[in-house]
Amino acid sequence: MSKHGKKYRAALALVDKDKLYAPEEALELVKKMSFTNFNETVEVHMRLNVDPRHADQMVRGVALLPNGLGKEIRILVFAEGEAARIAEEAGADFVGSDELVAKIQGGWLDFDVAIAIPSMMRKVGRLGRILGPRGLMPTPKAGTVAQAQDLPRVIKESRLGRVEFRVDRGANIHMPIGKVQFETKLLLENFMALFEAILRAKPAALKGRFFRRLVITSTMGPGVKVDPLIAQGIVS
Repeated sequence: MSKHGKKYRAALALVDKDKLYAPEEALELVKKMSFTNFNETVEVHMRLNVDPRHADQMVRGVALLPNGLGKEIRILVFAEGEAARIAEEAGADFVGSDELVAKIQGGWLDFDVAIAIPSMMRKVGRLGRILGPRGLMPTPKAGTVAQAQDLPRVIKESRLGRVEFRVDRGANIHMPIGKVQFETKLLLENFMALFEAILRAKPAALKGRFFRRLVITSTMGPGVKVDPLIAQGIVS
């Protein structure tokens, strides 16, 4: 017995499993195949030709999706004094110091992005085991540790669609790029912004192809294989 329903099988029949699609064609197909009654998230799944066990093959970075993710982003800023005032005026949803650290230690995690000023990292460091596995730990590499004067920019970018990517132990990256109700043009711009950022993060020592597999899908729909060479041609 099939583990997928009739609507999923009907959508799957629209995909040529042996074909590598151009990014725009794949996105149009993903939108067409969406069969749920909610606004599904469009996701990109990549398998890279790297070995994350070696530090010089780690792939991580930040991409700014020009059209956002289609959802409300709740932003928390660890700051005090003048920096806290700047964060509040810049529109952060939660701003604080010791009280936020204690609240998170108590199990509260109702936010999507965490930012900190450098002087707060001594306290925030205690939350590494909680925030780290969830991708919420502020880090200089991700640009989420920022000086007070830079907080308005970082908060604005986070609100618009600033996403952090990092290859997992299986050499995979899984990232959202918007909603199926987005116009194809907007999804393509987001996809290309993410693809280009990951391409820039390619390890210098890596020889040969970088992308082993590239798939675009929706929350409940079938995946569509994308040709990385076509995507790279658009970037260049």
